[in-house]
Amino acid sequence: MIFKVYYQETKERNPKREQTHALYIEADNEVIARQLVEDNTPYNIELVYKLEGNHLEYEKENADFQLTEF
Repeated sequence: MIFKVYYQETKERNPKREQTHALYIEADNEVIARQLVEDNTPYNIELVYKLEGNHLEYEKENADFQLTEF
């Protein structure tokens, strides 16, 4: 399954919508996806969202779509 992870680059500051970034990760479930990001980055995770069907196809058409591997 592919998940879209919304995050802030640091845990030091308060989250601001304008500074929210996203990455895409493949994992068996949401818990594992969150754990992979937490273990391998200093990011403050806001949301982990499962992509499937039309949502996944739409994201794949985006120029920024690239799976992150840890």
